[in-house]
Amino acid sequence: MWRRVTLDVHLDHPPARVFPYLADPGTWHDWAPAVELRQRVGAGPPSAGSRWSAVDHIIGPFRVRFEDVLEVVEPNERVVWHSTSPWNSRVEYACSAEDVGTRVHADYGGDVAGWLRLVALLPTFVLSRILMRDFRGLQRLLDAEDARAGAVAEPA
Repeated sequence: MWRRVTLDVHLDHPPARVFPYLADPGTWHDWAPAVELRQRVGAGPPSAGSRWSAVDHIIGPFRVRFEDVLEVVEPNERVVWHSTSPWNSRVEYACSAEDVGTRVHADYGGDVAGWLRLVALLPTFVLSRILMRDFRGLQRLLDAEDARAGAVAEPA
């Protein structure tokens, strides 16, 4: 079942702070609620074709195992991921500076397989709300980093 969801999100941090999180699956479990695991397959610096074994926690006890493959990376601007079956999806994050923050255009599209087709049947506005949780989590994480940095920088 083919589905597509696009989001246009503003984060209160510059692209140099936002982009590294979108481009590094190893950090996703820190801010994306469904992500249980992303573990790099292979060695060397990430580049097009790099793979991560992945586990997402969907609903209740249900977990989905697949691989994420880095397709495109343009530092601080754009990253594209492909997730293998059962997601069979492509996610593109395009970042641009906006005032003091970042505008992220997120484009999710895929041909979901198996029992995950039930998730794909959800109305677009519901899927959008679910995906927005990731961006709220990323905003909180970056805000917390700023708060910690401010606390360290203040004299005692």
